[in-house]
Amino acid sequence: MDLLTSPLFTLTLLLLFSASPAIASLCQIADQYHHRPDKMAAATPTLGGVRDSPAGSANSAEIEGLARFAVDEHNKKQNAVVEFLRVVEAKEQVVAGTLHHLVIEAVDAGKKKLYEAKVWVKPWMNFQELQEFKHAGDSPQLTPSDLGAKKGCHGSGLRDVAPHDPAVQDAADHALKTIQQRSNSLFPYELQEVVDAKAEVVDDAAKFHMVLKVKRGTTEEKLKVEVHKTTEGTFHLNHMEPTH
Repeated sequence: MDLLTSPLFTLTLLLLFSASPAIASLCQIADQYHHRPDKMAAATPTLGGVRDSPAGSANSAEIEGLARFAVDEHNKKQNAVVEFLRVVEAKEQVVAGTLHHLVIEAVDAGKKKLYEAKVWVKPWMNFQELQEFKHAGDSPQLTPSDLGAKKGCHGSGLRDVAPHDPAVQDAADHALKTIQQRSNSLFPYELQEVVDAKAEVVDDAAKFHMVLKVKRGTTEEKLKVEVHKTTEGTFHLNHMEPTH
């Protein structure tokens, strides 16, 4: 029996490193070596790497719960009154469990701010701990969640935006209400789905270009709309036409 495969080696790593999420992944490496030596080489390079959380998870109840936990823990430790608003970005890192890297939008002293938080979670132990919580700057008037990219970042022009993004849904709802107000139809428009959404920042407004699948009575149709959102949060329907 060599040193790396001995139980004593594994136990020593557990005692020395398991208390820190940043290096607890070494315990997982030892476990993989002991039980799955044939896959050791393939598993090691990606272990501990920070990656994007699964699509849509930033708006999930689980991630929001972790973000609220982070804000609450920060408030307790610092005797602060930061108020949670939403999760702007979510990434994760495999350690002994999962280390969630979150960008949180919150209100402090009446002003919107961005915070970076790290929450360590070990589900099998019902364990979660706030590792870090720090101010990352003031929240911009138009956030990445509003349109996928702020003007001057990641290139210019229209960019794809997630149809389920809250700002996209707000823009779609406004478009439908305005269309209904301008229509003589006895049947109300019902939003079935945001089929496609793109956005960009132009001057002092965000422009949303969307294709909406709507229902009016028993008739379903698709509408191409352009909605502008000002820095004050006001929506304006600028264009609408049927599409296929």
